[in-house]
Amino acid sequence: MIRFGIIGTNWITERLIKAASKVEGFSLTAVYSRTNEKAEEFAAKFTSIKHIYTDLTEFASSQEFDAVYIASPNSLHASQAILCMQNGKHVLCEKPIASNTKEIIEMVKVANEHSVVLMEALKVTLVPNFDTIKENLHKIGKVRRYFASYCQYSSRYDKYKEGIVLNAFNPAFSNGALMDIGIYCVYPAVALFGEPKQVQATSYMLESGVDGEGSILLTYDDMDAVIMYSKITNSYVPSEIQGENGSIIFDKINTPEKVKIHYKDGTVEDISRPQDSDDMYYEVKEFVEVVTNKKDQSEVNSHQNTLITAKILEDSRKQIGLVYPADK
Repeated sequence: MIRFGIIGTNWITERLIKAASKVEGFSLTAVYSRTNEKAEEFAAKFTSIKHIYTDLTEFASSQEFDAVYIASPNSLHASQAILCMQNGKHVLCEKPIASNTKEIIEMVKVANEHSVVLMEALKVTLVPNFDTIKENLHKIGKVRRYFASYCQYSSRYDKYKEGIVLNAFNPAFSNGALMDIGIYCVYPAVALFGEPKQVQATSYMLESGVDGEGSILLTYDDMDAVIMYSKITNSYVPSEIQGENGSIIFDKINTPEKVKIHYKDGTVEDISRPQDSDDMYYEVKEFVEVVTNKKDQSEVNSHQNTLITAKILEDSRKQIGLVYPADK
């Protein structure tokens, strides 16, 4: 049984806990929040939480849990993860795992020094329908293009247009469309095809200093990857991997549920697999299995895939002029 502590008392944490409750080996015991009021309010929703902390150092050194799930603002991920790992805690950190590659390199170094697991909590590469994409990729022949679109109008954008800049559009927290939404398109490309030779990025920048939407072109030796992302518009276009013998089309890049192969002869093969409606289940399951089996990292959401993804995000940010305080 892996006992978990929580950093971040928000809706994403509640979603993860709901999904994780189905994972064999998961146990929730502790929560950290900056205020006792928020910590108690959150703990009241989950009866298994017996330990509340408002001091981060005290939380990290606690003997009441073995691993921590971090879902605080992006800019805090690295420092909080490093403190926890220095105290022997395994870390499952919400995407993006850090603000930049420099932070990730330091996080991996600390994980190795203290023999703990560090994994980026990104669900798309761990759900069954991503497995079916990987396993059936050979059927479409030589891959020539990967196309991924994730455009989701943020519920916080209306507030932004009223002049209220919430965390989602504040560069101080290492936020914006690329880090929040674009990563869902980039990480699968890396997991499937590795590191690109070239990155070209464009975006629409908001006055707050973060990107509202953008596009990225990744160039490989014999294919390219076309990525579109947005937090200020919606899109209903499916994503696609084009091969010389056919194309794999899937409904949602962030959580593919319906996956079909359209062959060039006109036939269609449905290769969709059933998966849990609480899709965050799979990232927790992977993390618990890695810890339980005493592996140093996930083979899917590996340190290498995380670092390559971060390099692409960082290169894209440089091109569009998106700089965070954490970069300085």
